[in-house]
Order: sequence, then C-alpha cells, then structure tokens
Amino acid sequence: MSKITPELLASYSGDFHADRANRAVRDAVTVNGLNKSCLNQEAMRRNVHTFSLSLEQGAVTNQKSSGRCWLFAAMNVMRVRVMKKCSLANFELSQNYMLFWDKLEKSNWFLENILDTLSESVGSRLLDFLLRDPIGDGGQWDMMANLVNKYGVVPKEAMPETAVSSATREMCRVMTELLRTDAVRLRELAAQGAGRAELEAEKERMLGEIYRILVICLGEPPKTVDFEATDKNGGFIRDCGLTPQAFFKKYVDMDLSQYISLINAPTADKPFYHRFTVKMLGNVKEGSPVCYLNLPIEELKDAAIAQMRDGEPVWFGCDVGPYSDREAGTLDPDNYDYAAALGIDLNMTKAQRLDYCQSMMTHAMVFQGVNLTDDGRPTRWRVENSWGDEPGKKGYYVMSDAWFDQYMYQVVVNKKYLTPAQLAALETDVIELAPWDPMGSLAELA
Repeated sequence: MSKITPELLASYSGDFHADRANRAVRDAVTVNGLNKSCLNQEAMRRNVHTFSLSLEQGAVTNQKSSGRCWLFAAMNVMRVRVMKKCSLANFELSQNYMLFWDKLEKSNWFLENILDTLSESVGSRLLDFLLRDPIGDGGQWDMMANLVNKYGVVPKEAMPETAVSSATREMCRVMTELLRTDAVRLRELAAQGAGRAELEAEKERMLGEIYRILVICLGEPPKTVDFEATDKNGGFIRDCGLTPQAFFKKYVDMDLSQYISLINAPTADKPFYHRFTVKMLGNVKEGSPVCYLNLPIEELKDAAIAQMRDGEPVWFGCDVGPYSDREAGTLDPDNYDYAAALGIDLNMTKAQRLDYCQSMMTHAMVFQGVNLTDDGRPTRWRVENSWGDEPGKKGYYVMSDAWFDQYMYQVVVNKKYLTPAQLAALETDVIELAPWDPMGSLAELA
C-alpha cells in the first residue's frame, strides 16, 4: 500500500521552494485570499453593464437567508406582467405565500414516497436519497407551476415576509427531524401489519402538524385578497375579494402549460432532442411531472433571445458558484486565473463536470437583457438576481456568453419560440432519470 513518506514530503517542499513564484503567490493568497489574488482584471473590464436589449422591471428583490431563488425568479417573471397590465412602477408577488404551499406539498410528497417505498430496507440508496433532504427550500420551474396552478398567487402585501420566511434554516431543521420521525412511525406501523387506509389516515394527521408549524412560522395564507395599487399616472386601482387563483388569472394572465424547460446536458446518457424527467422529483402529488427538453447550448440562447425580443423576461437555472464575483456581479470563466496562480490544469468539459459531480444547477435567476453583435449573436447577458441591491450593479449581474456555455443548464420559454424540430422533439417518449441524476438538482442557493 502506497503511503506518504518523509522523503516524499521533503521532495514536495523542495520543489515548492525551488520556484520563487510559489512564494510570491503564497504571500499574496495568504493575505488577500485566493479569489482576490487570482482576479483577472481584463475580464472585469469587458463585463460592463450595458446591453443592446434591456427590459424594464421593478426593484430588485431579496430572498435573504433562504433557498427560495426559484420562487423569487418565477415571481419576478410574473410580476412584470402585472406591472405592464396595471402600469405600475414597481410590484411584488408574495414569495412567502408560495413558500407555505411548497413546504406543505413537499411534506405530503415525502410521506407519500415513504409509503410507496415500504419494501426498501434501511440503508438502501433510494431510501437514503428520500431521507436526505425532505423539506429543503429548493425547487424547479415545473414545481412552481404546479403550485401556482393549484393555489394561485397573491400580492406581497397579502402575505408579507416573516422572520422565518427570510431565514428558513431553523424551521427546515425542525421540520426535517419531524418528517424523518414520521417516516419511522409509518414504516413501523406497516411492519406491524397496518393497511394502506390506516397509514394514509396517520399521514393526514402528520400533515396537520406540518400545517400548524407553517402557520406559526409563516402565517396562514389568505383565502381572498384585495388588490390596491397606484399606477404611474396617479390612478388608483382597487379590486377586492379575489381568490388567489382569480388574481393570477386576471392580473398575471400566464398560461403556464405553454412554457417548457430547455436544458443543456451534453452527457452521453442524455441525447439532444429528447425529453427527460427525474424519478421522485416534485412537490404537488397530483401535479404535472418535471419535464425537460435537452438541446445544444446555442438553441437555448436563441430561444431566450427570441422571448426577450418580445419583451418577456426569461427564468433560468445555472451553477452560480464557479467563477462568480459576487461583489462586482460578474459571471465569467476568466474571472479568476487559478491555473496561472496555482500552476494547475482545470480542463474538464461541461459533460465531465456533470458526470464527475463537479457542477450542477444550483441557482435560479432571470434574464432581463442581452448584448448582441450586429449579426445578432450574444456577448453578455443582463441578469436579475434576488440577493438584494448590494451585489453587482444595484443587484444586477453581467454574465459573459462564455460562462453561459459552461454553467447554464436550463432556460424556460414559451413554446411559440421553439423551432419545428424542437416542437417535434416534444413528442418523443420521456426518458426517466434516476432520482440522484445531476439534472434532478434543485435551485436553492442564497
């Protein structure tokens, strides 16, 4: 068995000190940190906040210490429609309202999956997967659509933020322990011979506890709302007694069934122009399953640009961490020159990063613009984030087109922007991926 020997350590130390550049880099990094020491000034200069196509939107939102980026991004897309319809300078939909129903539905989803996997032994990969994060904040576009189709949306004033909705960790920790305790209870009852009807009754009791916790932490969702606002011309709007579903239909007026998630997953097991879903990924039990259409990266760009040309922002999911400068608000694979500073080669392809657990979709944001060359090709993208107005330029990021190529995984567009070939691909059979496939990752970074 090979081991690290004193002789090997001595050779490593000798190699380090033989090159004066190593000592200079060490001194810079230990004082300033790795990223600041590796910051590429050329990349910083070219990622300017100017765009040939830029959409109007409201004030930047802030998910604070919660993993609700997917809900914030979706509400940011939808609020633009309300603002245009009512000529409002700014408006927000309640992200807390969506959080409440997502937590309740995820709890039911988890408990139903426990009932469906009673034959799995403790320690099985599938059961371990289900138990890993039963009530996390993250989600996907289709999960949001299922919530909206069932529960509608409400203005933020109708269900404002609470201390818990803005910092969800404590609530999630308690609810996770409770749900795992519930899983033990259901599996023990089944082992004692309880039938499905008895188990379902016990599950309903458990959901009652979850509902009570959510009301304590987040408040109780309103059954009706009064919409009141002042438009840009000083006109007053009042519309009272609307159900959340009626408010969505009247003021958001968005047919979610017409929107499709386009992904770019260039791995050998996911051929382009095929549809995919992920086993056991979802929240609303009776809702539509998560569904993706896998396409070459340039086709994701074309669809996103086409939708923005018509004045509609684009929800997207990416791996926001790599080569991201949060202070400057830039996303560029050239932001940090680790190779030069550390003398290493980080040369994995996008497919290899997916296959070897180096990258996956972690965060959702909104495209609100793009800079195009004279021949219509993108050079940089205008990104609306939900981390408040301090990062970047008043909360807006610049994404280089090269970063889009490497770390963009999903855009959501109306089907009317798809090509005939892409529409034909929507008719292919859906391929089901394993629950732990990287394309089953959820957007949840704060």
